[in-house]
Amino acid sequence: MIETEHGPFIVLKDHRDAFEVKPFNDRYVDYLDQYTFIVGDISAEKLRLKGFSESNYHEIPDFLMESAVPNAPYFIVKRVGDPPQRNIVKEEGEV
Repeated sequence: MIETEHGPFIVLKDHRDAFEVKPFNDRYVDYLDQYTFIVGDISAEKLRLKGFSESNYHEIPDFLMESAVPNAPYFIVKRVGDPPQRNIVKEEGEV
């Protein structure tokens, strides 16, 4: 299990040692909180992240085949538990 700023994950696949916590934390956006599986691939020396749910995680191999550079480093992680609570700063007058 890996602890990140975005909660704990289990690394399911780490092709060519692609997973590193710091780049993962840097590239992660709150939008990904809704997904159970996160796929990261490195293209042009940049990490790209894409989320998959329990209902569509079977599409991960197709995504990698169609969207990633052949033999590019990539990883698949699975969220363990809920993402951490975030402090949402509301603008004055918002409810």
